[in-house]
Amino acid sequence: MDNFSKKYVETFMAGLTAANPGEKEFAQAVGEVLQSVAPYIMDYPQLKEQKIMERMVEPERVIIFRVPWVDDRGQVQVNRGFRVQMNSAIGPYKGGIRFHESVNLSIMKFLAFEQTFKNALTTLPMGGAKGGSNFSPKGKSDAEVMRFCQSFMTELQRHIGQDTDVPAGDIGVGGREIGFLFGQYKRLRDEFTGTLTGKGLSWGGSLLRPEATGFGACYFAQEMLATRGEGFKGRTVVISGSGNVAQYAAKKAMQLGAKVVTLSDSNGYIYDPDGLDEEKWQYVMTLKNMLRGRIREYAVKYPTATYYEGQKPWGVKCDIAMPCATQNEIDGDAARTLVANGCFCVTEGANMPSTPEAVEVFQNAGILYSPGKASNAGGVATSGLEMTQNSIRQHWTSEEVDAHLHRIMSDIHASCAKYGAKPDGSIDYVKGANLAGFIKVAWAMVDQGIV
Repeated sequence: MDNFSKKYVETFMAGLTAANPGEKEFAQAVGEVLQSVAPYIMDYPQLKEQKIMERMVEPERVIIFRVPWVDDRGQVQVNRGFRVQMNSAIGPYKGGIRFHESVNLSIMKFLAFEQTFKNALTTLPMGGAKGGSNFSPKGKSDAEVMRFCQSFMTELQRHIGQDTDVPAGDIGVGGREIGFLFGQYKRLRDEFTGTLTGKGLSWGGSLLRPEATGFGACYFAQEMLATRGEGFKGRTVVISGSGNVAQYAAKKAMQLGAKVVTLSDSNGYIYDPDGLDEEKWQYVMTLKNMLRGRIREYAVKYPTATYYEGQKPWGVKCDIAMPCATQNEIDGDAARTLVANGCFCVTEGANMPSTPEAVEVFQNAGILYSPGKASNAGGVATSGLEMTQNSIRQHWTSEEVDAHLHRIMSDIHASCAKYGAKPDGSIDYVKGANLAGFIKVAWAMVDQGIV
């Protein structure tokens, strides 16, 4: 990066952190993108004059609201709800809803900012948004979750719609929660539209939507691996998380011939040296989706596996690592351990799961590394395909959806390769993803004037 670009980045980030005190996740996300796009902005004075980046980091709208609800004991509970509508330059806002105790404004803004670029990469007409609450469904009854979702949607419904903002699921928001949210939206608005995605198959959902993020991450990894004549077959894969993304990343990696040896949750991880098989995978699906249990129970069911309390799986020797849990789960030390143990490909299934230091370690080591905005875009891409099916009142087969998903992930890889190509023939996927997404959104903003 030249000195003009460095000065621009320094000045910009100083202003951003002053204007958004304490929002470390948001600042981290912006800083990572800015490092990639600053030289491009310097080459096009119009973008700097129109303050495109300054406008891009300022949400078009932030909604914060209280969510009162009554628990099963008859006690009133109060949570905080969020919806950050970041950018609508290329389409209606699109992004998930997260229910987790860690949710705050910084995390919502970072996710909405990332979503803007991710959605642009899919080639589908979708802007960027994110929402959620510091409510956790963990340990709550179905009736409690329903009452919370109904209260949450009572406020949110004022701000969303199929041509305005189309939320989806995220951490803590699966099929059950989407059902309750959609039911309340339909009740209040008296309309049946594709305003939420991740719906049940019998009422407007898309085949392969639950699988899409995990499958898409594996499809992207395939494209990366192919640039070096590699593939999943015969490789050992370490996966973090045990929710939707991790479950289907594991399934697809297994189908492609890999051995998946770890899964995790917020309490620890399991290591199964024999690897998962179809029976074990089905058990994980039942454990997490129906019984809502903890991953440690896997080691009780299958004694060949070992459970490591309070630890993350990055010390396990592997060829391919797929962080599919949450932000900043791989720090610099964990990254160095992965590289030292022979890992040559890191494909992010979660949003920003690697710290800046970890990303630097991966890039300096020359291994294949993809940021989540590129490799986990399959989920929102298939949400976009669900929107299309809702709009045209059609229901595509799983083969049709999978073909679209595979093509989209291949196109995203091609965009990253185009903008991230290095003189030695390798690809900087971070730069490629950031630049490809930025260019599309930035020039759309220019075309639409100062709005």
